Amino acid sequence: MSTSTSTSAPLSWPVSPYLLLVLTTLFWSGNFVLGRAVHAVFTPFSLSFWRWAVALVILLPFVWRALREQGLLPWRHLPILLLLSVLGVVNFNTFVYIGLQSTTATNAVIMLSITPVLIVALSFLLLRQTVNRWQGLGIGISLAGVLVIVARGEAQALLAWQVNPGDLWVLAAVASWALYSVCLRWRPAALRPLPFQALTMLIGVLILAPLYGWDLAHGHVFPLDAATLGSILYLALFPSILAYIFWNRAVAELGANRSGQFLHLMPAFGALLAMLFLGERLHAFHALGIALIALGIWLATVHGRATA
Repeated sequence: MSTSTSTSAPLSWPVSPYLLLVLTTLFWSGNFVLGRAVHAVFTPFSLSFWRWAVALVILLPFVWRALREQGLLPWRHLPILLLLSVLGVVNFNTFVYIGLQSTTATNAVIMLSITPVLIVALSFLLLRQTVNRWQGLGIGISLAGVLVIVARGEAQALLAWQVNPGDLWVLAAVASWALYSVCLRWRPAALRPLPFQALTMLIGVLILAPLYGWDLAHGHVFPLDAATLGSILYLALFPSILAYIFWNRAVAELGANRSGQFLHLMPAFGALLAMLFLGERLHAFHALGIALIALGIWLATVHGRATA
């Protein structure tokens, strides 16, 4: 099963798309850990707004000429640009930061690893790509792994609906990212990668601006010091600019399904960073959840494709 993201062959980069995906997952893992570390300093809207506003300022000098050369092309593709911006820039990051107000970075990065099976499921729903019995079984097993983590290994917590709302926000973010990855199939082929990235950032900042304004109107401000400025700069440069460019290029070369498999590196990267910088610990329910998610991914994206 493949999900090409454009109707023409992608430009070739001298760097392996697999290396790009490894770096992407490392940068995004850092985003989760840092988002948890500063959750008491920034509101989700303020962190998301300043992350993308600074990223846009950094990127614009490199793409201004290319944007002018694209002329009216972006306007002709505004609906898909708006959709991709909402899914990948606004929803995903803001939902993650809301979730990290009350859940751990470890929980969040483990749940993100379910994205590959959600991509398979959405490819079936939106692209009518066949889902065989192994893939269906894999989707179910991975979802069971997520439920184990959400319930902290206690079935009665699910039956009583005693779950952490932060985990549910992270799951909403995961669903938004999976949909973004599938919808990259319709990214305008004539719109070059950096202009595309800048435009989705610009749309995202414009959407986030009134939400951040609402925060300001309610007196939610953060101190300007080395820690807050350094946090915003990291989020703007690594998980925003570099990781998104790397991800979009890898998806263009390998397809959404194959690229999505690399997201299960995030539990390893994220858990390690969370233990080093936040003092978080892995528990038995984390191990069980990871095992179920990994088995589901293998069935849905490897074994399922081989037996299709």
